[in-house]
Amino acid sequence: MKDALNLPNSLAFFRIALAPLMLWFLVDRDNAIFASMHPSWLDYFAGLIFVIASVTDFFDGFVARQWNQMTKLGAIIDPLADKMLMLAGFLGLLVIDRASALAVFLILSREFFITGLRVMAVQEGKNVASSMAGKVKTVVQMIAIGFLIMNWPYATALLWVAVALTMYSGYEYIRDYFKS
Repeated sequence: MKDALNLPNSLAFFRIALAPLMLWFLVDRDNAIFASMHPSWLDYFAGLIFVIASVTDFFDGFVARQWNQMTKLGAIIDPLADKMLMLAGFLGLLVIDRASALAVFLILSREFFITGLRVMAVQEGKNVASSMAGKVKTVVQMIAIGFLIMNWPYATALLWVAVALTMYSGYEYIRDYFKS
């Protein structure tokens, strides 16, 4: 277990801790703590937390590969941290009415379905490595969430690009599952 408490896994746990904090800044805007703050500051704080968490996603994988610190715990906790961060972002954006419920439903449905498919594949001894489309999908989802949090132009268009990439990468996972 000692080997599992390495830098990459610590970064994933840090990302898990940041997800509810970001969600809090997005959805609890009537909290007395925030009474003197303009809502745009809550966006800035949520956006900063999201950027920090997103950067840890890159670095935990990079460090794990470069320092040969890939663990079974990391293989579970890293995708879980990603899903928790995306879920917190999308739920928060729905609450503050900045994201399409249909887009969020499609993205989250694909994520849950593919996670289940990956679990089945592992049980069957099949390879479940992330594809390039899956990595691009994650980056575009992160950019879209960031744009939506900040309420920047083209945020909704980016969200729908993320939906398209999400569906395509899901198709690739399904195709590859049945091929192997």
